Amino acid sequence: MIVLLIIRKCRRKGGTPVYFSYGKTEVEYLKSRDKILGEIIDKIGPVERKVDTDLFSSVVHHIIGQQISTKAQETIWKRMQDGLGSVNAESIAAADVSALQSFGITFRKAEYIKDFAKKVESGEFDLDSLSHMSDEEAVRRLASLKGIGVWTAEMILLFCLQRPDIFSYDDLAILRGLRMVYHHRKIDRKLFEKYRRRFSPCCSVASLYLWAVAGGAIPGMKDYAPKRK
Repeated sequence: MIVLLIIRKCRRKGGTPVYFSYGKTEVEYLKSRDKILGEIIDKIGPVERKVDTDLFSSVVHHIIGQQISTKAQETIWKRMQDGLGSVNAESIAAADVSALQSFGITFRKAEYIKDFAKKVESGEFDLDSLSHMSDEEAVRRLASLKGIGVWTAEMILLFCLQRPDIFSYDDLAILRGLRMVYHHRKIDRKLFEKYRRRFSPCCSVASLYLWAVAGGAIPGMKDYAPKRK
């Protein structure tokens, strides 16, 4: 099995962005496994996707972002940072639900975030323990939190913990990217698992490129899904 050289970077001082870390090892592996994806990788080049290495703030950030635009998510996140000074278990637990709502989130999201902070403060939810769990165990543990589903948990594993083998069937953009790259009209679970096995243990990097394709990184590529009438 290929040895992955994923560097766990910490947040740099001064707010310098940290990006998902991968390199030649992962790229060459994927290219050896799939010629078509290899051509996509060569056309797009390196993909930079920001990560948040603070697990607590990553969970909060993902809860905020559910069912709203990225722009709205970032606006609310900045308000919360400015209002609380620091987004951590102590500052969230000390704020009441109405104060959290005032940053622009719903009552339910405020309750989810408050509940998460209380569980971290009390020790009921051990953030550090996630780093010692398998992907499947970590997803189950995160999904046990109010407001966190399987897809959100998988995104936290990828964009916070930088797990190297995340491939989410619940991610519509990944499904779109697969249809565009391989000219499928539909991606069912069986077909999806075929690609997972092919890309593993570098599924996270494959995900980065499929997201890029779905977002229009290569002009002229189209989605082969049947058009809705």
